[in-house]
Formats: sequence, structure tokens, C-alpha cells
Amino acid sequence: MPQEENTSLLVDLAQDYYLNHLNLGDISKKYNISRYKISKYLTEAVDKKIVTINISSPFSRSSDLENKLKSVFPNPNFYVLKNTEDIAHENDRFYSFAAKYLQDLIDGKKIIGLTWGDTIYHVIDAFQTTAKDNMVFTQFIGENGKHNSLAGTMRMVQKVATRYNGKYLTIDAPLYIVNKEVRRLLALEPAIQPSLATAEQLDLIFTSVGTLDSINSINSWYNSKNVLFPKVNSNSIAALVYGRPIDKDGNLLVSEDDDKVFGISFKKILEVPSRVTIVNDKFKSSALNAALQGNYFTDVILNEPTANKLLAEL
Repeated sequence: MPQEENTSLLVDLAQDYYLNHLNLGDISKKYNISRYKISKYLTEAVDKKIVTINISSPFSRSSDLENKLKSVFPNPNFYVLKNTEDIAHENDRFYSFAAKYLQDLIDGKKIIGLTWGDTIYHVIDAFQTTAKDNMVFTQFIGENGKHNSLAGTMRMVQKVATRYNGKYLTIDAPLYIVNKEVRRLLALEPAIQPSLATAEQLDLIFTSVGTLDSINSINSWYNSKNVLFPKVNSNSIAALVYGRPIDKDGNLLVSEDDDKVFGISFKKILEVPSRVTIVNDKFKSSALNAALQGNYFTDVILNEPTANKLLAEL
């Protein structure tokens, strides 16, 4: 076939396949060419640059900010969503971005732990549905106390398990229990013990970073801070990680004996291979900085404004 005639055929086939969305069967009938040859011609059209394929992703990562963060905090992996001019859909883009990378990290894991919060709720909402019958989602610490909120942990594990067609376990107990003996006995209850035993085997945790505001927003905790965190000056609390207070240098402010959190131990949490935090609020940059100083996470998903503010504060 002459060169010009061949090029013309490649253009016609490519237009019908890529622009007119005809299937191979229809194109085969139209040109009286076998499907096998059509596939070869379409490949040739790409090779000859008659057809160019561009994939435009809405989730551009800021490698520059990721590298800067990595130079300061070498241990975690950073995923920073690059800004666009589409300010109106900024939050939705972030939740979809976080969902994509979080689901990549979850892939292949079997036992997943999570906590509460609006950010976590919206990220789960953006998850792609997939069937993983052998996957278990569980609480690993008690409930945050906002029982009327859709973003409570118990509702959250149900929600994410539905996305994966997996199983879920809950811990029907408050996050903080002051009495040590009550914590010990409650952990033995048949309704709770299986959840804690499963949480001891976690492959991945995903959560956000808490602040003192999360304690102050719940009256029972706000009025009992001196009991929940004995020997701790509230002004020294820079962040809460897994329910525990830390200072600006990332140091844990409560000893093992003084720890009132109901769930698996802080030491056991830090043995979980993948610990992911998701932050899209630049007002949490100081709290995130403290958590990173303490090396409490293996993966950090955040947006550009938070990353910039975090770097500016260092």
C-alpha cells in the first residue's frame, strides 16, 4: 500500500476508534479489514505519532514540597497535593487524592485500624468500592464521645467495611477510662476482647492529628483534663496522637502508668508497620510538626497550604 494511502487509512481508523467510539467489530465491517489488522494499524498510528495520548490527572503531586519535607523528616513518605486554580473544589480534590493514595497503601493489607474525624469520614466517602472479603476494619482505641456525629469511629469502621465488602469490629467503650481496674476488666468482656485481640495484629492504621481543641470540644473531657492527663500542663500539649498528648518536640507527655486511653497500648500502636496520617487543615500544621518530630507516622498525606505552613514554621 502506498505511503499516503496507508497514512490516510491510519487516520480514518484512528478517528473512528478514538473519536467516533466505534468498536473493532463495526470498524471491521466498515473497512472490510480483520480485527487483528485493525489492532496493528492502531498501534502503528500511535508509533507514527498520528495518534498521541495524554492522560490528565487531577491529582498532581508537589515533588518539590515532598522533597523539602523529606529533607527535614527523612522517615515518613510524603504525598502532597499540588494546588490548582479550582479553589471551589479544593476539599473534594483533596479527599479524592487522599483516598487514592490511602487505598494504594491499604492494598494487600488484611487488618486495618482507624480513628475518627471529618477528614477521615470524607476520605472514606471518596473510596472506590472494591471486594476484599478477607479484610477486617477495626477500632483500636475507644470511641471519641461524639455519638451523634457521623464521623465517630464506630460508624466509620462500618462505612469503610462496606466499601471493601469486608468485616468490621468495634469497641463500644469511651476513649478515656480513668479507673485502671475498669480498663483491665472491660478489656476481658466478650463483646470487646475480640476487637482488641484483632487490633493487636494491625497491618495499617489511618488517622488524623488531633489538637487540644478536640478535647475542649467535649464537655466531659474538658472538665476532666487534669484527671485524663495527670501531671501535664495543658499549655504544653502541642498535639494528640492516637489519643495521647505530645509536646512540640514530639515527646509523649503521659507515662504508661498514667495513660487513660482504652485500647491497645501506645507501644503496640508504634509497632504497626504502616501508620498513615491525613491532614488538610493548615491550622493543624503545628500539631503535625510535633507528630513528625516524634516520628509517629510512616506516611503523611497533606495538601500544599498545610505543607507550606509546616515548612515555614520550622
